[in-house]
Amino acid sequence: MTDLKRFERAIASFDTYNGNDPNREKTEDNDIPKEFLYAIRMTSKLSHYAPDAPEHVQLAARCQHIGRWEIPRNAYPIDRKGYLQWRSQLAIHHATIAERILKECEYDQETIDKVKALLQKKQLHQNPDTQLLEDVICLVFVEYYLDDFANLHDDDKVIDILKKTLKKMSPKAIQEAVKISVSDHVKKLINKAASN
Repeated sequence: MTDLKRFERAIASFDTYNGNDPNREKTEDNDIPKEFLYAIRMTSKLSHYAPDAPEHVQLAARCQHIGRWEIPRNAYPIDRKGYLQWRSQLAIHHATIAERILKECEYDQETIDKVKALLQKKQLHQNPDTQLLEDVICLVFVEYYLDDFANLHDDDKVIDILKKTLKKMSPKAIQEAVKISVSDHVKKLINKAASN
């Protein structure tokens, strides 16, 4: 199998898996499985932000939320500790599914291990590939999900989340984020988070 065929097969397999998400998101034209749409947005943002990203980063971006619906948030206590437990379990879940698919697509173990490490966000701020993926995750959040998130939560909570998000981003990603069109209300919240 050629490298390109293997890559295309892996992407198609990720998409098929995420196509099973029972949660849907409405776009202008369609009603799409939520995590399938998220994966498309991740790939699109990565190709715009870092068009020369290595293959393992491209793979990790496409399967970053793979099978997310299989471990619902309400399976854990609705507090900070429960949230962190849920996120930790999700990272392992994503990595397990990705490993199985990448093995089926005949990827070498070194590449598989790199993808798994990215999905588990190992060495954020130390590993440039982990930082790149985190930057893309944050940019996708700002562009596609922040306005809705801000409408569901009080301003103080949104500001707190934005502070944490900004801390995870590289200076380059922050520069990119300010170019994204958001509502005036969210813009004010971002400014408050950045100034504190």
